[in-house]
Amino acid sequence: MTTARTAEARVIVVGAGPAGSTAAYHLARQGVDVALVEKSDFPREKVCGDGLTPRAVQQLVRMGVDTTGTGWARNRGLRFVSRAQTVELDWPECGRFPGHGLTRTRDDFDQILARHATAAGARLYTRTKVTGPLLDRSGRVIGVTATAPDGRPQTFSAPLVIAADGVAGRLAVAVGIERLKKRPLGTAVRRYFHSPAKHQDPYLETWLDLRRHDGRILPGYAWIFPMGDGRVNVGLGVLNDSRTGSMELPRLLDTWLARTPAPWGLRDADNAEGPLRGAALPMGFNRLPHYRPGLALVGDAGGMVNPCNGEGIAYAMESAELAADVAAQALARPTGPSRDRAMERYPREMAHRLGRYYRFGRAFSALMARPAFTSLVTQNAVRSPGAMRFMVRLLSNLTDDPASDVADHVINTLVRVTPGSSGRTRR
Repeated sequence: MTTARTAEARVIVVGAGPAGSTAAYHLARQGVDVALVEKSDFPREKVCGDGLTPRAVQQLVRMGVDTTGTGWARNRGLRFVSRAQTVELDWPECGRFPGHGLTRTRDDFDQILARHATAAGARLYTRTKVTGPLLDRSGRVIGVTATAPDGRPQTFSAPLVIAADGVAGRLAVAVGIERLKKRPLGTAVRRYFHSPAKHQDPYLETWLDLRRHDGRILPGYAWIFPMGDGRVNVGLGVLNDSRTGSMELPRLLDTWLARTPAPWGLRDADNAEGPLRGAALPMGFNRLPHYRPGLALVGDAGGMVNPCNGEGIAYAMESAELAADVAAQALARPTGPSRDRAMERYPREMAHRLGRYYRFGRAFSALMARPAFTSLVTQNAVRSPGAMRFMVRLLSNLTDDPASDVADHVINTLVRVTPGSSGRTRR
């Protein structure tokens, strides 16, 4: 007979991606006994554009991550290309956010964050696959079941579980928290190319005029992100919407790459490294509620990708830090209603911080799903650097509050007049 092994902690964090490792780090820093459970081993690859905006850089600074060494490539802003026109814009210098971005391969980025979590005191379990939630008689989550590296069953018990298990959200689904199908979902593919001409580009390059084979403009963009090591991360992402028609992303990527200049080396398959990989982008709080007794959702598990630009890492780390701070306060209270009332602050605060902005983003993505609107944007976007500078701040959510200039004031006002969201389940 196979005997299940058990482990106990104050918090179990499932998934050691950016959200999970960030949550574990901030919990451990506050003296909370936390177990971080990851199904894979490090280093391990993830589908990502590898681009880190100033919002993400801010989170790395908060964790004390040194971003000056080998493997980090710094960028100064964005280059937009559309209809044979180009404009370069530096990242805005905000009081809250630095004026630069970074790139780092997910092959070891997640490992760096997990090491910071363990250095702070978290216990990391790799090659341990969580198979489901552990529930008490009332249906409250009190831990998880898992399969250990040797194949034996293992149980992790804790007063609180933080689900950072990605877009599939298996823990959330297991307790009845389904994805809201009317909220936006994107799909992205990416591949690495060797490109001496582009690998040290000071700008992240974005092409706005993605076209289907029939010439229709699609709601999304293609990218070329310099990695600084001889390679670039090349890919594209699009919104999934019935109005955009059927899309074959590998074919679409090949069609776009054929438009890039030959000296960049992106047309030549011999310059490619590794297979083409794809992933879904859960946007705009498309899984709610973010807390159910004993279980908090962070990052992609809570559908926290920005619906305006497809950015996920910054919001994964922000939600994880907030969940950790709220959890530490909640665990200081006695077991029972008082603790749950404290944990309910997490979804309320997420809704306060991002609810209006994400509702605006959902409206924007709905407009982008209309071919006429998308065509209008791509035709006129890069003709006005001033307008594009404003759009970068708006769509990247890079403003000061209180406002530091007129653009900040306009953007903050635009978000504030957007109807709010309670953070509870709404279609």
